[in-house]
Amino acid sequence: MSTATGESAKVSDFIARGASGALPRLYGDALVEAARRDPRIVCLSADLRGSTETDRFAAELPERHVEAGIAEANMIGMAAGMARCGDVPFVHSFSVFVTRRCYDQIAMQVAYPKLPVKIVGFLPGLTTALGVSHQAIDDIALMRALPNMTVVEPSGPEQLASAVEAALAVDGPVYLRLKRPDAGVPIGAARPLRLGRGEVLRRGADGAIFACGVTVGAALQAADALAKQGTEAAVVNMATLKPLDEALVVEYARATGLIVAAENHTIIGGLGSAIAETLMEAGVAAGFARVGVADRFAEGGSTPYLQAKYGLDATAIVQAYRRAEARRATLRGAAGEAWRGAAGAA
Repeated sequence: MSTATGESAKVSDFIARGASGALPRLYGDALVEAARRDPRIVCLSADLRGSTETDRFAAELPERHVEAGIAEANMIGMAAGMARCGDVPFVHSFSVFVTRRCYDQIAMQVAYPKLPVKIVGFLPGLTTALGVSHQAIDDIALMRALPNMTVVEPSGPEQLASAVEAALAVDGPVYLRLKRPDAGVPIGAARPLRLGRGEVLRRGADGAIFACGVTVGAALQAADALAKQGTEAAVVNMATLKPLDEALVVEYARATGLIVAAENHTIIGGLGSAIAETLMEAGVAAGFARVGVADRFAEGGSTPYLQAKYGLDATAIVQAYRRAEARRATLRGAAGEAWRGAAGAA
């Protein structure tokens, strides 16, 4: 398998620029180890090897790596052809480039024939100073809409290795939405990622916060803050956005009557939309609130700055929880009035 010349040194690792130290490379290491066990795995890059942690794969398994250059649509087509020949291609770029820029190719060449192409996107949502052109705020919505597509977003570095194995277990296309770990941040013990299953990280009887990706950590912080105010909220990591663990959503909605959905993505078409659809189709009434990008474009900035300004941090989740509480009270009040009216009529 031929490879192109190395990527430009100027774009070797956008994500690592300004970092205080070397960034952990958990995904890249996991992919190489998986490829050593499974000879079907091939790796495709789009001039972002450093940023997508595929440089080790290119160095150690060069005959199974293809550098496609800044040509994402062509890369998807190449991956589709390889998949038809028996390979399991993992294709890599920034999330916004590997979904929106080549959406038609993904739909027609990968999703429609249900090929085992694994699409791996980095820089999810509002996590980059590179601005609107590099911020994927609609990728979950795009990929959820495609038949045959599985959509996965690990909660953090502790699930990156298992995300590779989970993607391999799917006999069809998968979109992996990943954020690289920050330098110097402690990494917890590895946790499994079970496809189609929500992971209850904290139990609580008063309400539930469903989150994915970077907002899982914010949700846990919000739950701590709520607990100090006397409210016990459950936190659920929804690492699989499609297929969604609908049974768990309905279970918590019926048990607590309060659901908050938190995501690093537009509030349109992502986790919040999936949960709202589930509740409506199940006929479950609950106080409900969404945390996400409120139908707007953002700007460049540090991740903490962007998460705070655009309402994605723990403070925003606490505020959303209180809005959901008010809505639950309104629903229960309306239900009580309806019951009293019916009893009076009888």
